[in-house]
Amino acid sequence: MDQATTTTTFEKPIQDLDQVVIRFAGDSGDGMQLTGDQFTRTTALMGNDIATFPDFPAEIRAPAGTLPGVSAFQLRFSSFDIHTPGDAPDVLVVMNPAALKVHLKELKKDGVLILNTASFSALDLKKAKYEKDPRTDGSLAGWRVIEVDLEARTREALANSPLDSRGKDRCKNMYALGILYWMFHRDMEPTIKAIGQKFAKKPEIVDANLVAMRAGYAYAETTEIFQTAYRVPPAQLPPGTYRNIMGNQALGLGLVAGAQQAGLQLFLGSYPITPASDILHQLAAYKNLGVVTFQAEDEIAAVAAAIGAAYSGSLGLTTTSGPGLALKSEAIGLAVMAELPLVIVNVQRAGPSTGMPTKTQQADLLQAMFGRNGESPVAVLAANTPADAFEVGFEAVRIALQFMTPVIVLSDGYIANGSEPWRLPDIARLPAIPVQFAPPGKPGEKFMPYQRNPQTLARVWAKPGTPGLTHRIGGLEKADLTGNISYDAQNHQHMIDTRAQKIANIADAVAPATTLGPDHGDVLVLGWGSTRGAITSAVLQLQKQGHKISASFLRWLNPLPKNLGALMQNFKRVILPEMNKGQLCMLLRSKYLVDVESYSKVDGQPFKSQEILDYLTKALASPQGGAR
Repeated sequence: MDQATTTTTFEKPIQDLDQVVIRFAGDSGDGMQLTGDQFTRTTALMGNDIATFPDFPAEIRAPAGTLPGVSAFQLRFSSFDIHTPGDAPDVLVVMNPAALKVHLKELKKDGVLILNTASFSALDLKKAKYEKDPRTDGSLAGWRVIEVDLEARTREALANSPLDSRGKDRCKNMYALGILYWMFHRDMEPTIKAIGQKFAKKPEIVDANLVAMRAGYAYAETTEIFQTAYRVPPAQLPPGTYRNIMGNQALGLGLVAGAQQAGLQLFLGSYPITPASDILHQLAAYKNLGVVTFQAEDEIAAVAAAIGAAYSGSLGLTTTSGPGLALKSEAIGLAVMAELPLVIVNVQRAGPSTGMPTKTQQADLLQAMFGRNGESPVAVLAANTPADAFEVGFEAVRIALQFMTPVIVLSDGYIANGSEPWRLPDIARLPAIPVQFAPPGKPGEKFMPYQRNPQTLARVWAKPGTPGLTHRIGGLEKADLTGNISYDAQNHQHMIDTRAQKIANIADAVAPATTLGPDHGDVLVLGWGSTRGAITSAVLQLQKQGHKISASFLRWLNPLPKNLGALMQNFKRVILPEMNKGQLCMLLRSKYLVDVESYSKVDGQPFKSQEILDYLTKALASPQGGAR
């Protein structure tokens, strides 16, 4: 990993590395997310490839210093293309004993551990369930421990600040950030600008944070504790304009871009729920692009409003997480019956019920596929990475409008809150999404609301109030063509079959499954959603070792790619890692009669690449099924 050692104006050696993983951990009030975000922004501007993983506590206000209240932010930055935020940190910054206890086990051996000694009183240790001080009982052996009293150092730096003691202590995260900026040869200027903008109306807070950051930088530069600084050269990414983007942000932009390319108003009906709420916050800022956001009193009202917007000729959108998707299920069935374009975003979290609201999971697939009464199929697709969420949002809009159907987009907490560099698309090259409303009716001609496009089976879309287009839609079964209420057995069978075939027809309008590696071999690793990064990293390593292993990542889950069955038959074994109990595995086994091997995990944390590498290594060394 090391490339060179030089000296500069730092007057200390600078060691070049190809990648670094840093984790900040502390109480929710310690500013770990802000610290990590600022380090990420600076690093993105310096040209490194980046992947991040914020890890929030589920409790809104857990007691300070306790294990449930620990908040963390992990960042991996490199000089080459990376796929995950890293399995284990090289550097761990902890603000208190609770953060140390939760995260120390993840720190690489001989890694750097920066401790805030101000929070290691007897009471702090008791809250973290330490019987002895870990600094003195030998439990930190094997790591390079750097002890800094961040509170004392920060107060010393802010001696002339008008802030009170509590206000000064809140700046200790910026002091720590200054230390890290020196350690990894980062430019402070982006953070100086960002803090100035964030607290523009509170100049005393701006000054205090910047003084603390510069003091931390100077402390690391001058003290003998830090012997070496490190530098990670920029990554050689494809040419283009990049920005660091989170999954929720990218998904929101993709939905807006789709509505713009369709020439439609985007209407979002939403009820706040973790981890989907940020999409509502983001889209509320796009009124200038014709976006209308409505925060409803509950999940059912939110989706019902979106359906009403779709009926009126807008693109209907509703965002939620798993518990909200359950509440929306009957209304989604109404959208299936009415055959209206509606996009439903489900940012999955760990369940069941309230579960672990800030942790990630992929366990809503079967709910998205079948969680409605009657036969009510919908299109389902999943984002694979934060940047991929833009394309998924755009694709969902295209299919919803082309096929006049509800579309469920599956994301998850890992994608939603994680970030990576995103190359801005050429707006001029985004494909148009043609929309054709039914023209005014001719005198004496009866309008047929269920007249269909022969290729897609999409029904016509009639704006209410258009002359001659009076029609009825709703939750009762409709007669084909006329839309009259019908209880006829043969008509019901026909309409059920037609709606199912319409979803199946989507397979003709989407890309076939492709492979990372050859399209035949010993092992095919399938993935969907946020498992992509860990699978990619593991499969690439095994390919370098000479194994005949490939991977394929599914964006479309209903319908599945037309070539998937044949692709699986080209391999001796198919293995499917999922953050659930094998939901897609069950569906693939049923549909294709292929013995897909499930590798499942449901601990609320994303897969690590090492976990998948270990599993696949055992699988390759054993007879089929021996790795289970």
